[in-house]
Amino acid sequence: MSTKSEDAIRWFETLSNEDVAIVGGKNASLGEMIAHLQARGVRVPGGFATTAQAYRDFLQHNQLEPALRAQLSAWQKGDQSLADTGSAIRALIGEGVFPEATSHAICAAYAELGRRNGHRETAVAVRSSATAEDLPEASFAGQQESFLHICGADALLHACHKCYASLFTDRALTYRQAHGFDHMKVALSVGVQTMVHSDRAGAGVMFSLDTETGFPDLVVISAAWGLGESVVQGTVDPDEYRVFKPRLGDPELVPILAKVLGPKEEMVVYANNGARTTRTIATPAAQRTRFVLSDAEILQLARWAVLIEDHYGSAMDMEWAKDADSGHLYCVQARPETVQSRKHAQAVRSYQLLEGGVALVEGIAIGEAIACGRVKILHSPSEMARLENGDVLVCARTDPDWGPVMKRAAAIVTDHGGRTSHAAIVSREMGVPGVVGTKSGTTDLRDGDMITVSCAEGSTGRVYRGALRFEQQEIDLRGMPEAPVPLMINLAAPEVALRWWRLPVHGVGLARMEFIISNLIKIHPLAVARFDQVRDPQARRRIEALTSRYPSMVEYFVDTLAGGIATIAASQYPDPVIVRLSDFKSNEYAQLIGGAQFEPHEENPMLGFRGACRYYSEHYQDGFALECQALKRAREEIGLDNIVIMVPFVRSLLEADRVLQALAANDLARGTRGLQVYMMCEVPSNVFLAREFAKRFDGFSIGSNDLTQLILGVDRDSEQLSGLFDERDQAVKTAIAQVISEAHEVGCRVGICGQAPSDYPEFARFLIASGIDSISLNPDSVLTVLRELSAGDAPSTFDSVPLPH
Repeated sequence: MSTKSEDAIRWFETLSNEDVAIVGGKNASLGEMIAHLQARGVRVPGGFATTAQAYRDFLQHNQLEPALRAQLSAWQKGDQSLADTGSAIRALIGEGVFPEATSHAICAAYAELGRRNGHRETAVAVRSSATAEDLPEASFAGQQESFLHICGADALLHACHKCYASLFTDRALTYRQAHGFDHMKVALSVGVQTMVHSDRAGAGVMFSLDTETGFPDLVVISAAWGLGESVVQGTVDPDEYRVFKPRLGDPELVPILAKVLGPKEEMVVYANNGARTTRTIATPAAQRTRFVLSDAEILQLARWAVLIEDHYGSAMDMEWAKDADSGHLYCVQARPETVQSRKHAQAVRSYQLLEGGVALVEGIAIGEAIACGRVKILHSPSEMARLENGDVLVCARTDPDWGPVMKRAAAIVTDHGGRTSHAAIVSREMGVPGVVGTKSGTTDLRDGDMITVSCAEGSTGRVYRGALRFEQQEIDLRGMPEAPVPLMINLAAPEVALRWWRLPVHGVGLARMEFIISNLIKIHPLAVARFDQVRDPQARRRIEALTSRYPSMVEYFVDTLAGGIATIAASQYPDPVIVRLSDFKSNEYAQLIGGAQFEPHEENPMLGFRGACRYYSEHYQDGFALECQALKRAREEIGLDNIVIMVPFVRSLLEADRVLQALAANDLARGTRGLQVYMMCEVPSNVFLAREFAKRFDGFSIGSNDLTQLILGVDRDSEQLSGLFDERDQAVKTAIAQVISEAHEVGCRVGICGQAPSDYPEFARFLIASGIDSISLNPDSVLTVLRELSAGDAPSTFDSVPLPH
């Protein structure tokens, strides 16, 4: 038995990650940071740790081992319940006393810590850190107790006692039993750390990767008022800040992609009397509507996260706190992240049905996934409370108002709509199967029935009766061949962009700005820029409510749009991300809040006031200025300089010139700061005058949907004419081949972002044979098309077409 006081405690600054067996991972990590990162600016509160040997001395001094083994044996044999076992062991430990050498060492170290801090009875945080004697790498994070705001030597010894007892909480016992650890070979170290007075400031957690997708280039910070326990334990909805790591090195940039204000209803503060050292109170109303951290503080924490991650060589899970007296930030804990970092970084999923079934309805397949769930037929978004997580949403059609309910659905089935409908686009980006255009889903399916939605059988999606067996596989991307040309992806929603970061692609060929406006901003640009002209009282109230937390309505619009664009751009950085200027039709603009009064009524909006003509018009110039401000902020302030601007629906050379002039007037001149400007090639005039258009832009992106409907004279949204709408028609292919050839003659790149390559891999072969520079696909089609393109060199029916002479 150890009797030396120096064997009982170790100061943090004497520890490193090599000392996990002595003081546990939590305390070893604090020592590692103090020794190696404090000099680089990462503040870590000082303190000391009791050793694993001190714990074993405690058991031996009180002769507890035989009694503990007897209790554990009774539980393992089934003679005693878990609850009774844990309670009995904790009581035995509670009755024990520290060896004199141990108690003296703890009290002496506490007195020294007070001298270092300039307080006789300094407040400390007392945290448990378990370690296995012969398995120092084992993780016991979150299994034991912590105690905050402990003042005085007697209170500290009592807290250490409770930490020892917490080694035998029900959850700790269950965890060790499930993982095969010998309970008696696990020891406990107690970390005693100077308390950061965040009770009058804020605290929280941060991760050095995106915890949902594993995207490695993000720091995600959560923050709440008061002590950090409310965030750690998940009892409060905190603020969330998302920072792009690769641009943190430039002090001129503010690479914050998103700041989400949490309600923060409660906060944990110190309790100044009674046995409890902390208490939970309601957060004052004024604080609930304020962000906990400033931009400078967010960036400081994010830079610390990068330093810590680089030092440890792995993604990290960290806790931080802000001291109310000094205003300084501190990192109070750091440990390796254990969820996303364990996932295979080079894997994606594929699906296959394992049995046949009765098809109830059919439609156009969106995505390649399969899902089972119960039918929930909704007739409007106001019924969204009826849909539970995992249900299949069945409705006539969707629009942006359906966004929140769609996120809870396991699959989506609509009566109407095609491959470019709202339901189709959202299904693709959420990665859930969708069957659109069934014509009779809401009448042929019965509410509450179990169904299987399959989009893994080609271009036709089917809804089957019952829950069919299916297979879901992880595909190792390292075995995938290189595509003959760079593949890119089409994206719209920032919140799902990061899901696709593992795909073997080289950027975003189409980022749809209008989706960010409709789904996140919700307000018509002119209703923001000219709010004083908005006549509808209800629209005015909704606009004021949405923008109330911003210094101005313009700032709300610009900040939200810039963050959304930057998030999409971050997902593929540094590869190019081509952002299309808002391409709403007038009837779609009119559906935005406050939009009706600013939009003309048009009989044929598809050919009306849309695209290029809108951006240089006097009527929309204030709205276009907001789009330009957001693009400029995303590129030059947030730092996503891989953003390329793309102009849609350019009808004439004069329009091309006027749009470029309008961009330049808004400080987005082509060529300035490396800015490239592309043009959608989707109007027949773009084909006829391809050389002249190509001299004005850095690249073309072929919009095969509009180009097909305008060449063939077929409404792409007409269900009656769906059989006539085919991008593979000889006339369309001839036009595309001509554009590629003539653009290349003047050094202009040509890509495609339309639907055809995603739906028809053989069409992608034709594009490659015609010399296309890149192909942009829907994310869920990438692997299928890649396999098709790499299957061999056998000629395809659609490999090439003759050019006109």
